[in-house]
Amino acid sequence: MGREQLAALAKIIGDQLGEGSDSPLMGSWTIEYDATRGVFSFGKCEFGTYCEERPSVIDMQGNVIDRGGPLFEAEA
Repeated sequence: MGREQLAALAKIIGDQLGEGSDSPLMGSWTIEYDATRGVFSFGKCEFGTYCEERPSVIDMQGNVIDRGGPLFEAEA
């Protein structure tokens, strides 16, 4: 990542801290940047392999593309 991407990431994290526990970044373990799409993915796989949630995806402008969420339906 370059300076522009790092500055965008810092702003995104700062803005999301204001969201509190409702932030789509809550539960993230990893951050990846997709240069082709210009988005950050906030992975929610514990220990790098076990996933119960798809990643949150946020673009460089801070728009939430996908809040992420459960991969499996909750049991009733």
